[in-house]
Amino acid sequence: MSWFQRRRRPRAAVEHPTPAELAERFWAQWQRLLPEVSAALGEGEPQRVENQLCDLVATMHPDLHFSLDRGSRAIYALVVSGQEDPALRPYTDAWKAAAPPDTAVWEFHDSVPPVPDPTEVTVNLGLHRVALADVRVHAQVDEEAGVVDVAVHHPVLAALDPAARSAMTFLPLDATLGERVAGERLRRVESAEAEPADSISLLELRELIHRLAG
Repeated sequence: MSWFQRRRRPRAAVEHPTPAELAERFWAQWQRLLPEVSAALGEGEPQRVENQLCDLVATMHPDLHFSLDRGSRAIYALVVSGQEDPALRPYTDAWKAAAPPDTAVWEFHDSVPPVPDPTEVTVNLGLHRVALADVRVHAQVDEEAGVVDVAVHHPVLAALDPAARSAMTFLPLDATLGERVAGERLRRVESAEAEPADSISLLELRELIHRLAG
């Protein structure tokens, strides 16, 4: 019996789309989907388009997150975020660079923006309705590094399960500072079941961070 070794042909290099190309495809599909999105939002049923938008965002990268929110300057806001993962920044940068101009109806954000006044926000966590006005923060500033270590307290923290407690620790910070500033300026973040000494409000934390950032 004779054995012959098949000569392997060299494989052609697989060319993957660049973040810019993926972003262009996203916005082309977004324009086609926009009438359906607008109708769903106008009728108060955003869940009707949730699956389509999940699939559309995943075409850029499966680890990206998105949300449809009320805008601060427009009626609606579309947020596509990499949750400050440096590996995802090229995708969100390209997505934002290719985005259409903001209008009176839509604004677009490549990270979660701060809300105008976090103390007016109430969050539903399971059976708990949590008012961010009751959040208190202990902040330790490292002037040289330009960052702040924080401990976040809310009276309901002790009653929450670990996942909800983690969400309730980070959510007020993102709502106050915006995801990007929080990622850049907060170094160590922990929860505090008892209110720390010398604690400040969320609005005072925002003022402190803005002052630190110049």
